[in-house]
Amino acid sequence: MHQPPGNLRLLIETNPWEAEQIIRCYERPLRYAEQYPDQARLHVGFSGVLLEQLVDPAIVDHYRHILDIPEMLDRYREAGNIELVGMGYYHPIFPLIPRADWAEQLERGGAILERVFGRAPRGFWPPEMAFTMEMVPALADAGYEYAVVDGVHVRPEDGISDVFRPYLACHRGLCITVIPRERDVSNAQENGFDPLWFRDEVCLRVDASPRPQEPRLITTWSDGENAGWFRQTHEPSGFFGRFFAPYLEQVRGDAYPIAPVLLGEYLRRVPATSRAYVQTGAWNVGGNPGFDLSRWASSEGQRAAVAEVTRLSERYWSLHAQAEREVEVRNAAAGSLERARRLILEAETSCFLFWGDAWIPHLYERTGPAALELEAVGSVLAASTIDAPEAAHPVGSATGR
Repeated sequence: MHQPPGNLRLLIETNPWEAEQIIRCYERPLRYAEQYPDQARLHVGFSGVLLEQLVDPAIVDHYRHILDIPEMLDRYREAGNIELVGMGYYHPIFPLIPRADWAEQLERGGAILERVFGRAPRGFWPPEMAFTMEMVPALADAGYEYAVVDGVHVRPEDGISDVFRPYLACHRGLCITVIPRERDVSNAQENGFDPLWFRDEVCLRVDASPRPQEPRLITTWSDGENAGWFRQTHEPSGFFGRFFAPYLEQVRGDAYPIAPVLLGEYLRRVPATSRAYVQTGAWNVGGNPGFDLSRWASSEGQRAAVAEVTRLSERYWSLHAQAEREVEVRNAAAGSLERARRLILEAETSCFLFWGDAWIPHLYERTGPAALELEAVGSVLAASTIDAPEAAHPVGSATGR
């Protein structure tokens, strides 16, 4: 679940019908989880910037005629059969943003989830499933135990491709568990299927897997608010009415061979023992297979935008380090540094790159003001250097010969 900065307000003001379709997507998983407390097991991720909008009193008022947002968020707090997973706060493409910014995107994303729902996320959803092994230490340091990755990028050490088991991914002495997403069934989940097809397809794939007699974990994942299948307000025609509820009714009957599980609980029973390397890539979007990050960085405009964010981030960290060395300068520059920081992190929102060059102006709407704020900090630092008294030279003694 994700919306870029300010989008919920923009939608309700300019396209009320789409806004209603989207806002109802946030409540629907919760309602079906409550309806099937013994059978339903769901994993839901909220980007930090989406939660920021959902707790905004103005947004609450704008959508009150459709949904009581605070009441919905309170119900998520109590839903023990929904495992909440973390993201970067602004839903960034982690392999494309400066590594110096990873920790703050992770810390902010986890903190707002814990603040809103009262529990810290144990699992991590990489925005757009854009993952690289260099993320492993950052995720481990942030307290994450597992991350969901697209199964097509997982390369087990034993050379046997098996998307039905968890793996350990280790980098620079730190490890987390990675859960392969089954891409083909996830694509079907995004576009529409029924419980019988799901049963037959999964059983067929499990029977053909390398270890059919071992515990088998099939992980499917898709956007929760995109495409008509999830936005469908006529619920009998959408994911939850056409597939999820009938599927859980089958599970209730005890004859269905696929039981829903929470990843945290499953990993306690069946911890990952084998290791794997995860190639850098993302999930498939439209006609893009996700084997590189070209969806977000293929055009000259996209690459220039990424380079500008990187330049400003490096400038921020340089000025921040200089300001930290002097209390008076730090106090004078604090406001500008804080505003620049927020703007730079906002500019890392994946949506600004997703639509080719069309949304790049939204990125520059953040980087332009951020550059001005950093320029102001630079001026404060330059002035402090000019005003500083010259260092006194030590007085020495001369000995005559």
